[in-house]
Amino acid sequence: MPRIPQKKSREIALTAVVAIVLIALTIFLGSLKNLQPRHYIQLTMDGIRGGSIYALMALGFVMVYSVTGVINFAQGEFVMLGAMVCITVNSLELPLPPAVKLAVSIIAGIVLTTLIGAIVERAAIYPARRSPPVTLIIITIGVTITLRATALLAWGADPYVLPAFTTLALEDHIFRFSGVTLQAQSLWIWATLIVVLILLYFFLERTILGKALRACAVNRRAAQLVGINPSRMSLLSFAMAAALGAIGGIVLGPATRPTYDMGLMLGLRGFVAAIMGGLVSVPGAVAGGLVLGVVENLAAGVTDPTYKSIVSFVILIAILLFRPQGILGGGERRPEES
Repeated sequence: MPRIPQKKSREIALTAVVAIVLIALTIFLGSLKNLQPRHYIQLTMDGIRGGSIYALMALGFVMVYSVTGVINFAQGEFVMLGAMVCITVNSLELPLPPAVKLAVSIIAGIVLTTLIGAIVERAAIYPARRSPPVTLIIITIGVTITLRATALLAWGADPYVLPAFTTLALEDHIFRFSGVTLQAQSLWIWATLIVVLILLYFFLERTILGKALRACAVNRRAAQLVGINPSRMSLLSFAMAAALGAIGGIVLGPATRPTYDMGLMLGLRGFVAAIMGGLVSVPGAVAGGLVLGVVENLAAGVTDPTYKSIVSFVILIAILLFRPQGILGGGERRPEES
């Protein structure tokens, strides 16, 4: 039986101790608010719902960074664009049944956001592809500001609504069991994440284009030597990241009230989830998103809801200080330059 390296065993032991301390602290703080087991279950389920959206965004960060080495801070704006475009198309007077019109709106939101992601890569990233990493990061921040300002002009600052997928109305089905409530839209969010992961696995493992994308993520120079065009893979990664963001924004839309600036905090949380997963790992990104969603929701539940946003940044700072390779990842690796 292979032995676990001493350093690895120390990391596992330290992680276990930290987890036990955090669980004990959560239970203690919850007891001060007289929380019952059903409350913890409710907080956990709500956290998994939010964590599923974070996971979709983290996958977008991983897709772009693995192939290009760029941290795309515009990822959150793709979430916003997917939701707002979907809402806009759904509000049009189209001679279609409600279910068909919603389906068309969803497809339009994903397709148009994917196209915008591709335009961002060609217009902003590709011309500066040989610039230092910090320059590319600043470019993505500039793209974020531009997209958000454009959204403000197009949609204004008022919140919008998107019909629930189950009822095709503003009110959603609510399931209740043992004092725990569950929105039907949560099931759509969880199912969407599962379907996306299955399709992503099939694409990356079973298709030539997906294997080319993986090869470029492993070693851009070697991939170029065997005939793979890194420029096209960069375009593909941005388009896929935009599509993932749009999907997350659309399935989240009925559970919240989308606004032009919704992408800011969602994008930062997706970035934290990607960092937790090591920034280059697809399974790590998904696990990081789910863990972050549960942790921040439990922390807000046993303390104060206003602290929910703070938890993500505390986790980010702690990871960068004590485990920059990520809690769930094997280490950060920047793709080789072509």
